[in-house]
Parts: sequence; C-alpha cells; structure tokens
Amino acid sequence: MEQSDRNICYIQISGPSNENQRSKHRKSGIPEDNKNTNDRIMNPVLVAFLLGGYFLMLILIAHLTGKSATTETFFTANRKSPWFVVAFGMIGTTISGVTFISVPGEVGNSASTYFQFIMGNLVGFWIVALVLLPVYYKLNLVSIYTYLEQRFGFYAYKSGSFFFLLSRTVGAAFRMYLVAEVLQLALFDALGIPFAVTVLISIFLIWVYTYKGGVKTIIWTDSLQTIFLLAAVIMTIYYIFSSFGWSAGETMQKIYAHPYSRIFEWDIKSSKYFFKQFLAGIFVTIVMVGLDQDMMQKNLTCKSLKEAQKNMLTFSSIFVLVVGMFLLLGVLLYLFAKSNGIPLPQKSDFLFPMLALNHMNLMIGIFFLLGITAANYASADSALTSLTTAFCVDFLNISKHEQTRKQTLLRRTHIGFSLLLFLVIMIFRLINDQSVVVAVFKAAGYTYGPLLGLFSFGLLTKKQVKDRWVPLVALCSPFIAWFIDLFSAQLINGYKIGFELIIINGGITFLGLLFIQKKQHNS
Repeated sequence: MEQSDRNICYIQISGPSNENQRSKHRKSGIPEDNKNTNDRIMNPVLVAFLLGGYFLMLILIAHLTGKSATTETFFTANRKSPWFVVAFGMIGTTISGVTFISVPGEVGNSASTYFQFIMGNLVGFWIVALVLLPVYYKLNLVSIYTYLEQRFGFYAYKSGSFFFLLSRTVGAAFRMYLVAEVLQLALFDALGIPFAVTVLISIFLIWVYTYKGGVKTIIWTDSLQTIFLLAAVIMTIYYIFSSFGWSAGETMQKIYAHPYSRIFEWDIKSSKYFFKQFLAGIFVTIVMVGLDQDMMQKNLTCKSLKEAQKNMLTFSSIFVLVVGMFLLLGVLLYLFAKSNGIPLPQKSDFLFPMLALNHMNLMIGIFFLLGITAANYASADSALTSLTTAFCVDFLNISKHEQTRKQTLLRRTHIGFSLLLFLVIMIFRLINDQSVVVAVFKAAGYTYGPLLGLFSFGLLTKKQVKDRWVPLVALCSPFIAWFIDLFSAQLINGYKIGFELIIINGGITFLGLLFIQKKQHNS
C-alpha cells in the first residue's frame, strides 16, 4: 500500500558528484566511500538510453490506446477494460516508490510484522469488492463522490471530493519528488540540468502519455510498469541466493530460520501489535482503495460488476504475494550485507538502493533503477488522471457541456493539475527539510479519515444530516485525531497509536455526523 511515510532516499548512482552532492549523501547516511563496493558508477549515457527507451514504450502504448479517444474514454475507458489487465496493472499503482524502498529496509527494524497489516489489507479488498463496488456500479458512477451527493447533499459531496483532491495532490507530489531526486542523481546532475527542469521533464512525460487516453492508457502502462517493478525484485532475490550457492528451497529455509522473518507481535502496547495492524490494514484499504477515486476509477472501467469483482479479488491475491516477496527480499538483503561485511546505512530505507547500485552487478542496478522509476510513475500517472477526473466531474460538471467544451475543460484541467504538482514539488524542495516534508505527507493521510466517516455513515445508517454543517465536521475531525495521536501515550496509559489512526479519524467524523443529524418527525 501507499501508506509508508519514510524519508526521501538520496542515492549515489551517477558520475562524479560535487561537494553539494557529497554533503547530501553524508546527511542521508549512505557511506560515501566503501572498500567493499565494486565502485560501479552508472554511466549517464546508459541511464539516459534506458530511461529514454522506457518512456518510448509508454508513449507507444499511449498512442495505441489514445486513438479515437473521447472524454468518456479518458474517464471510464468506455467501460471495456479486460479485468485481468486491470488487476495486474493495479499492482504497479499500489506499490509506490516509497514502498519499493522502505519495505525491504524496514525488515531490519520490525522484522516481517508489516505482513500483519497486509493480512488486513486482504480482508479490506474483499469488503471493497463485495460491498462498495456493487454500490458504485448500481449508481453508474464516474466520480465515486457523487454517491455522497445522492445520499446527503451538495456540501457532503463537495467535501468528499475536496479531501480526495487534497490528499492525492500532496501524496502524488511527494512521490514525484522522490522519483525526481532519483533521476536527478542518476542522470541530470551529470548533465548540469537543474532540479526544476528535471521535475518539469518528469511531469511532462506523464502528461504526454496520459493527456489523450486517460485511464484507458493508464491501465495498460501500469501493466508494463508492474512488469519492471516485479522484475527488479525477482532478479535481486535470484542474484542474492545464487551468490550464496543456495537452491530456492534452501533459501526459503534460511529465511524461515532468520529472526527477521517473524510476522506476529502480541505486545498490546506495541505499535506493531497484531490486532492494531490487522484492523488498520482493513480500514486503510477500504479508505485508500475503496473510497479513493484513483483506485476505483480503474475498477469502474471493467465491463460489468462481476468482472470488476473478479479484478479486485485477483488483484488482492497478487498484491499479498508481491508484498511477501518484498519482505523476503528484505531478509535476504540483510543476509547479503552481513555475509559480505558491508556496513549498514544509518537509515534502513537506503539498504536496497545501496546494495543494488553499489554491491551487485550492473544488471541488478539497471533493473533497480527501472523498478523504482516504474513504481513511482505508476502511482503518479494514475493520480494525475484521477485528479483531473474528480475535478472535472465534481466541480466543473463536465457532463452538462457539449463535446467540444468537454474536451477544452478536460485539457485545461489536466494541464492545471500538472502545473499544481510541479509547484507542490518545488515547495517540498524549497523546504529542504526531510522531516517537514514527511510530516506534510503524513498530514495528507489524515484527510482520508473524513471520507471513511462519510461513506460509513451513508452505508451503515439511514439517517439524514444537516448538509451545510458537513464541511465543518470533516475539517474538525483530522485536528481532533491529530491531538489524540499526539497525546495518546499520556491519555491511554502508554498506548501508542499506529496505522489505526485512520479508524479513530473516521470514527470522529461518524460521531460528528450523528451530532448534526436531522431530527426524525413522526407523522
């Protein structure tokens, strides 16, 4: 899932770095010089060639899928997407670049307890498939937040869409910031190109291959990007156990015997406690998949509810396997580092990139670079498409306009959100403080709580609310949740809130809606 909030990773993978770059690496905790490395520095020309070929493939897919595209194609892919292609492509969207780096490294801090959260995710995917998708298909929605208008009214509808736009804009900008930093160090620093230009190029490339086909293009490009992401993980796993001379069976035995393979945590005060993680996994999935326009827009391109449900159930199984592979990779990375006497970086996020780019062969370095680029672009491109869709449908009422006007509004909105992402990324850069940037990203996560409360209240009760007060309830809930999180240890006898914060946030919204419910008049 995309709920990791690790620090930005700075990676030395390009040509001779200047003093400013070296200072950046020292701050990140990556050893500047290692006698055990193979001093493998990726040639900027090779990097440019690889990335150029990669984006040419994306643009070719966009050309093929964008033929005769209309606004309906952009928003719903004419509801003709093959469910199995959607299922495979959603893996690339769900596994962001932050997760790509963080999950293997976090094994050294929390063992494999993250899998408890993934077990909850699996149940959450089933709830989305069996409860939410039937509602969306029954109402024939393009933007899922239209449900809130039909259930509560105008202000609830706009509030839900606004919180999605806010969350996705910040989240997508954060991930694009990550991939821009990687590309800067991999290629553009060596060419003397400033960071702002790198960001513009990154966003422009996404705009180029999404501006015409929209979600129809995204479904197919995400599938290609999933292939690169999985190839990076599988090849690294194979490289490590081959370097030890182990068979696949021996590798699994070594991993199983290692303390980092521990999954379950039963200390109730720990943030990794099983039921905290499991329940949080369920609700985070419901919110960040089932109540998120980005993820649901792909599901709603399937031909029928039955195919959309097959897509979700198939995707959920593949997702669990993929995250399991990331955890296995994490154990192997620590075994590899220990066996080769390689000092660990100060921050666990840097373990995978450091080993892949400096201590393994060139092919692994290439696939790592392609894998992290694919992971980030798969998240960012679908975010741009869903932001455009939500704004056009929820705020511009695009369906009420004639076709030529629809196309104009669509193009302007698509360009507008591209520029907005650029501005937010540059603000992150100007802040130049990783802890602040991560805090901003984490704060965006609070805004999913009101969506959980709104949809839960709508689906679980038949009560009506005073619609004009809904925005106030939705705005207050994250601040109350933040206060509880800040003082949870003092208020709840040392209890530390983890991922379950989103449940608390949604619960506060639910209670707020109860407070502003309309009185029932008995006739």
